[in-house]
Amino acid sequence: MRRACRLAALLLLVVCPSVAEAQTPAQFYQGRVVTLIVPTLPGGINDLSANLVARHLGQFIPGHPTIALKHEPKGGGLALANAFATTAPRDGSVIAIIQRAVPQLAIEGAPKAKFNPLAFTWLGSLSSFADDAYMIVVNADFPAKNAADLEHLAHPARIGADGAGSTNYTIGVVAQETLHLKLTILPNYTGAPAIFKAMRDGQLDGQVIGLDSISANQPAIWQGRKVRPLIQFGRTTRHPELPDVPTGRELTRDPKALAIIAFAELPFQMALPFLAPPGVPADRAAALQDAFAHMMADPEFLADAKSVKLGISPVSGPAVKALLASAAATPRDVVARYVAMTRAKKLARTKK
Repeated sequence: MRRACRLAALLLLVVCPSVAEAQTPAQFYQGRVVTLIVPTLPGGINDLSANLVARHLGQFIPGHPTIALKHEPKGGGLALANAFATTAPRDGSVIAIIQRAVPQLAIEGAPKAKFNPLAFTWLGSLSSFADDAYMIVVNADFPAKNAADLEHLAHPARIGADGAGSTNYTIGVVAQETLHLKLTILPNYTGAPAIFKAMRDGQLDGQVIGLDSISANQPAIWQGRKVRPLIQFGRTTRHPELPDVPTGRELTRDPKALAIIAFAELPFQMALPFLAPPGVPADRAAALQDAFAHMMADPEFLADAKSVKLGISPVSGPAVKALLASAAATPRDVVARYVAMTRAKKLARTKK
């Protein structure tokens, strides 16, 4: 009898789905802790956004799991994307925020990008950048008073940035190359707070940063006018709060340069994206996407976002995937020129 029971149990394991696979989303998430990974140090816009989502998302997921933050800054977003494509659990128990430019690395054909961005389970983005701007800012005492001054400096402005795949690095290089500005892009900093410290210490002259990010995370610097914005990116028109600051597109009429800027700015349309690994069961993936969409429309969530000075302009998970598909359809000559441009800068820095 015992042997028969063991045999029957074994047969059930073979022919039936696993218990986890048979669970509804509500059953799976009931009493569970969902890990939300942040691939940057605390203090920046990604950390601010992840904390906001962690406070609210669980109540919209069936079963109401707890959302727990985990910072993994080593290797940045590129390492996270590679891990999500290979080793991360695919059961819906792990999600992440990722730097907006990282998915584009795979589209560019970057050798270290071992993932397909279209395969990820995209939950959505908190921002389409409709209410934000990505600015080149310099210390208030820096000689350049406007964008035109950046073409005629005696010494290039030292602009701090994160590593490969970060938006501040990419936009800095694109601005330098397409607009012929006197900038030296210095990478390998970890987040805006570290760059601001280097600016205060006289090691750097400026950085590239979002308006929302600096106003929310460094209000004393922004409100105290300790930095000066010179150019804004991620927009086709000037931000209402920056009426005297030109967009990057205003500073050139070269169609090739404009094509490069447009490709570089595409990630801003999914400015604060959240994702899960590929292969999440379809019902759980749909539950996560629906929860994210409902969260972004919730009055309490929007009030909380306003309290931390984070503008919300929602982008759905399918819309994020559509944007990436659009990026993948960019003419290859534009992508090749963009890649050659950024690669040339990397090689130049390596030789110094």
